[in-house]
Amino acid sequence: MSGLLPVPEALARILALLGPVGTETVSIESAGGRVLAEPASARRAQPPFPASAMDGWAARAEDLIPGAVLTEIGEAQAGRRFAGAVGPGEAVRIFTGAPVPPGADRILIQEDAERLGDGRIRVAPDPDVGPHVRPAGGDFAEGATMPAPRRLTPEDVALLAAFDLAEVTVRRRPVVALIPTGDELVEPGEARSEDQIVSANSYGLAALLAAHGAAPRRLPIARDEPDSLRAALEAARGADLIVTLGGASVGDRDLVRAVGGEAGLALDFYRIAMRPGKPLLAGRLGGTPMVGLPGNPVSAMVCGRLFLQPAVDALLGLPAAAPTRRRAVLARAIGPTGPREHYARARVVDTPADGPPAVEIASRQDSSLLTVLSDADCLAVLPAGAGPLDAGAIVEIIPLRTDDRGTEREPIDTKRERR
Repeated sequence: MSGLLPVPEALARILALLGPVGTETVSIESAGGRVLAEPASARRAQPPFPASAMDGWAARAEDLIPGAVLTEIGEAQAGRRFAGAVGPGEAVRIFTGAPVPPGADRILIQEDAERLGDGRIRVAPDPDVGPHVRPAGGDFAEGATMPAPRRLTPEDVALLAAFDLAEVTVRRRPVVALIPTGDELVEPGEARSEDQIVSANSYGLAALLAAHGAAPRRLPIARDEPDSLRAALEAARGADLIVTLGGASVGDRDLVRAVGGEAGLALDFYRIAMRPGKPLLAGRLGGTPMVGLPGNPVSAMVCGRLFLQPAVDALLGLPAAAPTRRRAVLARAIGPTGPREHYARARVVDTPADGPPAVEIASRQDSSLLTVLSDADCLAVLPAGAGPLDAGAIVEIIPLRTDDRGTEREPIDTKRERR
């Protein structure tokens, strides 16, 4: 549409406003999910010595011939090595993880040995060839490095601990100030008039941001009068990103651009070619990046997925990009998509082994319907001006539940509870 910014360009211009936040040092036990800011190097090799991979006896490979009798000269346990060396015709009782004593280069597993008494063992007629020795540094050498930036998984944390690191340097969590706006809003659980609704956007976006590594700061609702919004913007000082919710459309009570301009907002763009979410703006308020999201709940949440998640990545110093898209086919025909790219709420209804999943577009797409969004497991990206589209047509989808384990969720009952 003429005058409306395409979604990819809007994202690129938002990301251009952002840079990585500072760093902090955290304990290894607090590092999960954080973003490693500096390469981390191992302080010692793993294992730091040749280690037994099995329970048995450590001996010289040349002595382990079928029927040979060896003399047991000691024992090695995990955490307690045998102090001597293994010579010809000798063996050391050894357990998994214990250091292999000098002179030994093979483990005779206990199933291949017969204890004869008097400290002697006999090698089985057909012993396992082994060697069942983990070489020093076989996992990683001293000085091995984990690159940065990197969002730390539980497996990464285990590796860093094995590096013998008690602390690591990570990006601090970016502070994102969320400012809901509107006289019609009240907080959940507050007394309200018949004409007011519960503010939901800031709670959903706070959960989204926190899950992605940010530190959301929910501010009080800014009312539809300039002084209230000025106070909210002042309270957002110190945040790494300011996000307003609502108040940026074209009505007389939409104050974000006017009040923001008075406060020094340098507007980069306003309005984008997408549905839902057209009244989106971005710029800088002083030195702080600012994004204005639509007030409708679904519009705000969809824009959160498309723009705020990549913004948090940029603040964390990670490569920032649009959400991953996958190919899918329509399970049912749909009508024309309209003049703007449509991010339609949808569900995967079939996942064949030999082709893309089939998706069904929700019949109701009003941007106020949070129940439909909660039931959706993906957004179907429908091109502007397309359609009608037949069943089987190829579309792109953005998964909403990348951590799902495939568990079916019962749809939300939108009807009045029966008593």
